[in-house]
Amino acid sequence: MRMLAIECATEACSVALFDDETLIAHDHRVLGRGHAERLVPMIAALPGSGKADRITVSLGPGSFTGVRIGLATARALGFAWQAQVLGYPTLALVAAMARTERGPQPVTSVMTGGHGEWFVQDFAADGTAVSDMTSLSPADAAQSAAASLLAGTQAEALLAARGHGEALTLHPDARFVAALPAHLLSPDTVPIYGRAPDAKLPA
Repeated sequence: MRMLAIECATEACSVALFDDETLIAHDHRVLGRGHAERLVPMIAALPGSGKADRITVSLGPGSFTGVRIGLATARALGFAWQAQVLGYPTLALVAAMARTERGPQPVTSVMTGGHGEWFVQDFAADGTAVSDMTSLSPADAAQSAAASLLAGTQAEALLAARGHGEALTLHPDARFVAALPAHLLSPDTVPIYGRAPDAKLPA
């Protein structure tokens, strides 16, 4: 089975193509902005234009725009290719990347959120979430983080705030999707925004 993985929930944008669990090709770029213009060409540049039997896509948390772009692209390709579409949490992918680099152990994923807050979640050595995803101030995140190993875009900052442990600065990368526990791939592709939108309806 061929699987296309899409990850564009943060400032990074990446795609990866697998044959079963064997990585065939991938592309990873830290763009900041411009995911809408770059994602489809990145997929088209993969072997066979990235066509796959299964598509996995990040549900967030992350930027509202990035999450929506990834999901819209995955759903459109899934319809065109008659492919299964599954979603996964961004913070779980970051934890899987850390375990791949440092071996099986508990990980706290910490990523840039909005309004100065960080998205934080703790994972066990087998990749299972052991806390809910939360959006916290740096001070509260330092109190909350349970694992010695910190991973994500704010790992170094959290280490400095907490004062102990190890930090891996990581951007989510689609080529590590195969390292996710299978139970974290869900047909429920509801976005995980992590916090309420800034825009509010008029009273």
